[in-house]
Amino acid sequence: MRFLICLGAVASLSACARLDHVGRAPDFTPVENSAEHYVMMNPPMPEAVALRRPVEASSLWTGDQKSLLGDRRAMKQGDIVTVVIEIDDEAEISNKTSRSRSGSESLNVPSLFGLPQRIDEKLPDGASMADAVSIGSTSKSGGDGSVRRSEKLTLRIASTVIDVLPNGVLAIKGSQELRVNFEMRELLVSGYVRPEDISRQNEITYDKIASARVSYGGRGQITDVQQARYGLQILDAILPF
Repeated sequence: MRFLICLGAVASLSACARLDHVGRAPDFTPVENSAEHYVMMNPPMPEAVALRRPVEASSLWTGDQKSLLGDRRAMKQGDIVTVVIEIDDEAEISNKTSRSRSGSESLNVPSLFGLPQRIDEKLPDGASMADAVSIGSTSKSGGDGSVRRSEKLTLRIASTVIDVLPNGVLAIKGSQELRVNFEMRELLVSGYVRPEDISRQNEITYDKIASARVSYGGRGQITDVQQARYGLQILDAILPF
C-alpha cells in the first residue's frame, strides 16, 4: 500500500512538472536564483595588497580592466568569460575473435587378466572389448563487434566566474536558454580553467576546461512526445522479463 502511495505521489509530481507548458511555451528558468546572479551581487572581500604608488589622476595609462591597455580577461569572481565549444569527434572500433578446439581420446583394453576374452565369448558376433572406451569432443566459438560514433557540436556561451580557488584556478558556470515556439533549448557549462588559458579576446575553448560539464538539451512539447511515460520507464526497470 505504501508503495502504491509513493508511486502515485511521484506520478503526480511528474505530471505537475509537465503542466507548466500545457497549451503554451515553457517558462524560462529565473535568473535571480542562479549562481551567476549571486556572485555578481555579492562580490568577495578585498584582499590585502602591497602599497603601490598611486596613479596620477590625469594619467592616460592605467592597468584597470576598463582602460585601453588593461587586461580584459576574466580573473576575479563575477567576471564573464566566453566559452567556445567546438566538438567534432569520430570514433570507430571493430573487433573480431574466433576460436576452435577439437579433442579425441581412446582407451583400449586388449588384455586384462584374460577378462576381455571371456567377455567377448558372451557378446554377440562382431562385438569386442578391445576398444572399451572412446571419447571425443569438439567446440567452436566466434564473436564480432563494432562501435561507430560521430559527434559534432558548435556553440558559444558566456559563463561567469563563480569562485577563485586558492591556487588561482577559476571555477566557471554558465547557462543559456533559447525558446523556439513551444520548445526550450538549454545549454549548461561548468568547470575549472586557468587564467593563463583565457585568450586576449576573453575566450576559452572547451578542451582547456578541467572537469568540464556540458549539457545541451531541451524541454517542451516535442521533448515530452519523444520521452517514454514515467510508468513505462518504471516497469522497464522493475520487470525481470
